[in-house]
Amino acid sequence: MKKTKIIDRNSFLKYAEKYGTPLYVYNGDLIINRYSELYNYITWPKLKILYAMKANYNVGILNLLKNNRAFLDTVSPAEVHLGLKLGFEKEDILFTSNNITDDEMHEVKKTGVLFNIGALSSLEKFGSVYPESKVCIRFNPDVYAGEHKHVQTAGSITKFGVLLSEVDRVLEITNKYNLKVIGLHEHTGSGIGETEKVYESMTSLLGIAKRNLFPDLEFIDFGGGFKVPYSPTTKRIDYASFGKKISSIFSNFCKEYGKDLFMYFEPGKYIVAESGHLIIEVNTLKNNRGRLIAGTNSGFNHLIRPLLYGSYHQIENISNPAGEIKIYDICGNICETGDCFAEQRELSEIREGDKLIIKNAGAYCYSMGSIYNLRAMPSELLIVNGNELLVTKRPSNKELAELVLSGSNLN
Repeated sequence: MKKTKIIDRNSFLKYAEKYGTPLYVYNGDLIINRYSELYNYITWPKLKILYAMKANYNVGILNLLKNNRAFLDTVSPAEVHLGLKLGFEKEDILFTSNNITDDEMHEVKKTGVLFNIGALSSLEKFGSVYPESKVCIRFNPDVYAGEHKHVQTAGSITKFGVLLSEVDRVLEITNKYNLKVIGLHEHTGSGIGETEKVYESMTSLLGIAKRNLFPDLEFIDFGGGFKVPYSPTTKRIDYASFGKKISSIFSNFCKEYGKDLFMYFEPGKYIVAESGHLIIEVNTLKNNRGRLIAGTNSGFNHLIRPLLYGSYHQIENISNPAGEIKIYDICGNICETGDCFAEQRELSEIREGDKLIIKNAGAYCYSMGSIYNLRAMPSELLIVNGNELLVTKRPSNKELAELVLSGSNLN
């Protein structure tokens, strides 16, 4: 892997001046390095890394990954269509259905993309309409982990996956409709810090595979959840050692199983989170009885993770990096009190007009955004080998209003 070129402070200021703020900036070189290094860490020869495009569906990023032979993990019909339109082969896409409608099931089935089904009722319905199809089955490994309860996707109270105890019912349905189960899947959670949980969930799913109930198995998919350090004090997980461990677990399984299967993982955050920066501008300063509040031209409609999950994002004042350190609340322009990117955060002195960057904004930031308060989403800039690609241009306020009108029956 080549060394990733860091985007420096002066470059961010140049981008802010050229394209305006708020502005998302992604380091494409880092994205490719993060994707590629997983193949170095996990040494199993039959490995596929499926990018979880729900983390960031920016078409520039998707094209970049496609050109580097990435695969896709999709969770909606529109994600499937976008992947196909960008040139991903149907064989390179997995569709994980989650409480989909019948119409959505038919829509995706027409594309030829493989279904990953995690509910007995859905499997029954799918099999009755599309007998003799290939499928992947999502199981609940009964091991949960992740950085917030909202992103822990296994265990006793989750909506995801078929219970391990219901494997005989899965077998009954698949035999009834002659479905060919070519994959088994599980996903434990997002931002998993405890690697032992990953090994435990792998063992749970491999226990199903060892029963040899599904003779057509081609792959085992262990989901995503690779953690990235959001805080500067958070220790980075040793994924080189992690990769050796999971490669060993899977190698031993395949020897016992009698066949070398493909191993899949579905990282999203790990690939794109650290590549992203949101540049915002301070337009208001207040001193509320000694509490300093910096108001900006962005808000939780652009980056909701702090409000939704209590997430930490490092923030820097790139306009005045050597200023006196003071404590600020960094707030947005949305009409809710919870609209804060950070509270009581130490930053170099902020002045009106200063540009701030919010780091680790590449995953679940733009993709979870909205036009709440009828405020447009930011432009998105992708930097690859020093070249600038404006992938998404922020509409003006008038253009946004016209877009809303164009979607109504009143214009």
